[in-house]
Amino acid sequence: MTEPSEQERRLGDLERELTLMSRHFIASRGPRIGQSLDRSAYVLLTRLETGKPLTLKELAHTFQADVSTINRQVGAMLKHGLVERLEAATKGGARTFRPTPLGLERLEADRAISRAGAARLIEAAGWGEERTQQFLTLMIEFNHGIEQLEGLAWAGTGRAPGPSSTD
Repeated sequence: MTEPSEQERRLGDLERELTLMSRHFIASRGPRIGQSLDRSAYVLLTRLETGKPLTLKELAHTFQADVSTINRQVGAMLKHGLVERLEAATKGGARTFRPTPLGLERLEADRAISRAGAARLIEAAGWGEERTQQFLTLMIEFNHGIEQLEGLAWAGTGRAPGPSSTD
């Protein structure tokens, strides 16, 4: 068996650190007390709030998921009054979905819990504003690179097509 290259070790370290970061972030929010949205509703509402109403097909493309999966998730959200279905603007056109005021209210309440968890992590790491901004800038660049590679940029959201600065 050959020794892994420096790049292979670095990629292994990156994979492990991304896994740990995801786990730490989810755990930092604490028990789901006060949170009302499941993960899929949280993610779908986050996307729907940023732009024009979207079809199931557009949502499936954005999340690289099967349309039937998105249909089930959106169906549950419709049932709970988190999104609303808009009639197609043209004959034969697909229906689109947008968040309801209740959906946006619950998203913001859950977001407040997530922000508090992120603040705890930043504080525990001992990071100040400058270090936090550096990390944010790198995360934005990383996510933009992934979106460009996969052709998944959230069009119509006002999100810049490349790295952005957050002054």
